[in-house]
Order: sequence, then structure tokens, then C-alpha cells
Amino acid sequence: MKNWLKILSLALALCLALSSTALALTFTDAHGNQIELDDTLEAYAGAPLYGADDAARMGETNLGDFWTDALRWFAVSGEINAYFEEDDVTAGITAVDADADHIVALWNGGNLRADIPEGKFGAEQLAEVLPYPNKVAVVYMTGAQLAEALEAASQALPYGEEWADACASFMQVSGLKYTLDFSVEYDKGEAYNEKWFTANSLGRVTITEVNGQPFDPEATYAVITSNANFNGMDSSYIIKAAAEANEKSCVTTAVVRDVVWMYLASELGNVIGEEYAEVQGRITQVLD
Repeated sequence: MKNWLKILSLALALCLALSSTALALTFTDAHGNQIELDDTLEAYAGAPLYGADDAARMGETNLGDFWTDALRWFAVSGEINAYFEEDDVTAGITAVDADADHIVALWNGGNLRADIPEGKFGAEQLAEVLPYPNKVAVVYMTGAQLAEALEAASQALPYGEEWADACASFMQVSGLKYTLDFSVEYDKGEAYNEKWFTANSLGRVTITEVNGQPFDPEATYAVITSNANFNGMDSSYIIKAAAEANEKSCVTTAVVRDVVWMYLASELGNVIGEEYAEVQGRITQVLD
């Protein structure tokens, strides 16, 4: 009898363990890593937010607006202050060194890979949008450098399926507005990162305002972006150069997907409302 009870107890323990494993929410990211997601996270979208089918490589999308707003909020709200690396804090970096009018966010469209569906969604849907372990970075750039970053990022547009990979660098933005004039050819400089070129001169992109204020090419702006752009991914050579030139630029410990959920919970009450039902007119494309 005792042996039978022992066997039954072990069988129940095994079943519980297997059932617990089955219920765990895991996701395989773009690098093949198994990551565990918080399956208690739940939000609601009043309309679809578009990132699939290269939508965020073609032009501004409502998902790009939402995503970059989350990054800019993270810095402006001060939530970012708890996520600086220990060495950076020791060096005196404990907050973003810019007022709210000089904080912007950039996010390359190639790192928005799926739609957020209308209705309820959770952590898995957000991981499908960004299947990379990106962290939040802060880069201090002059206005002139910021304009060059947008110029270089837009070099492959207008979008075409044959060069879709090069369009991945196109930047979604928060805190600024810019115009992209396709009648002006991109002035190619040196080859960079296989599919891109540095900019010999600027002419396609005009920044029309920054947080409702006139754009100043000589001002210093805090650019909130990803560690990948910080390190020069895609066309981001000028972002990398600016990060290396300013010792206050840094990569935080904050995972971008976690920051998006923080924004959802803290600012939006877990509801993506009608303010994101359509694009917000941050990027104007002039076709001829």
C-alpha cells in the first residue's frame, strides 16, 4: 500500500510538472533563443497597428508612432533613471541630460515585424512585433547629426520589393516631424554595412519641428533608440559616431518590449485607443 501511494504521489508530481511546463509561455526570438514571456500581460487595441508585410519600411505607421512614443515616454517620464548600468551611474549618468523639448525617439522600421491585432493581445504578440532582445539606448546628437541620421536612414526609399532589405533602416519617430522629398536623389558616399552608403550631403530630409519647436541644427538632442542603432546597425553610422563622441551616450538595461508594456500600463491604461487608429502625420513623403 505504501509503495502504491508513493508511486501515485510521484505520478501526480510528474503530471503537475509537465502541466506547468506546458502552460509556460515561451517564445523563440530571431536569434533562436528561448525566452520566457509574462502570460499575465494583457492589453486591448481599438484598431490594428501595422508592422507586417514591410509596412514600417514604406512610411509612417500607427505602430511606429505608438512604439516610438513608448521610448520617448520612458525617457521624459524619468522611468529610464532606474535602468542605467552600474558603471554609468558611477560615472554620474543617472538621468537623461536634456529637457523634454530636446528628447526624441527613433526606431527603424525593419525592427517592427508584425501587426498588433485589433482586440485583446498579450506578450506573445508584442514579441512577434520585435523578435529581438533589443535594449533602450540614449545617444546625444547635434541637430545636424540627427538630420544626417534620417537622411541616411531614408536612402533606399521609395520602397520596392527588390530592395526591401535596404528600406529596413527607415526611421519611425516620436518628438519630431520630417519631410522626405523623393525628387532629390540620395547623395551616396562610402559604402556602409553591405546595403547602405554614408551621405555626402543632405537634401532629401527636412526636419520641420522638434516637439513643437523650431529645429536647431546646432542644438544637442537626446535620441532614444535601440542598442542596435547605437552600435551602427543598418545605416546608423552617424548614430554610432555620435555615441562614441559623447561619453554620456549609453545603453541601458531596459528591454524594449518591457518598456512598451510599461507605457501601455502607466500611460494608456492597457488600452491603445483612437489616438493610434491612424498615423499622426509625423513623416511627410513628397513623391515629385
